[in-house]
Amino acid sequence: MANRDLTGILLVGGASTRFGSPKALAVLDGQTLAEVGWETLAFCDERIAVGKAADVLDLPFPVLDDGIEVRAPIAGVVAGLRAAANDVCVVLPVDMPSVTPAVLLDLASAAADVATPQTGPLPGAYRRTALPALETALADGRLSLRDAVAGLDKLVVEVDRDLLVNVNTPDELDRI
Repeated sequence: MANRDLTGILLVGGASTRFGSPKALAVLDGQTLAEVGWETLAFCDERIAVGKAADVLDLPFPVLDDGIEVRAPIAGVVAGLRAAANDVCVVLPVDMPSVTPAVLLDLASAAADVATPQTGPLPGAYRRTALPALETALADGRLSLRDAVAGLDKLVVEVDRDLLVNVNTPDELDRI
């Protein structure tokens, strides 16, 4: 059942330089990483995939162009928050296929501008109240999402590290 007050944002616009090809199209158990992430966010009443239109990814759902030339997660988070219909958004990078809906719901239940696991700013839950600080950082060329959220009301949620595996190479994908 969908959560009626939650937007899921899937970040699919990474450069994938270490991976060698678009991570969003890499296959895990018969599905692309993008499809895995999209399904993970199915509990949200609204889902938005954010990336680069120029990448022309062949995905079974639309991708919102983040509208900026730079490739950085902060660009996707800003574009997703701007487009979101809901105040609270859970943000999932395409290269974290082990993150579960339960993890994202735990992050979303935090009463803060931002809620992240102990490992960093993604995956995370972001309220629209965080948008001005993120927009300012992006406009100023400060691309570190970790630094951009440092001054916000932030809660760190302990998450099983096995669920936070980040796939940066084909070998890492094979190990999952």
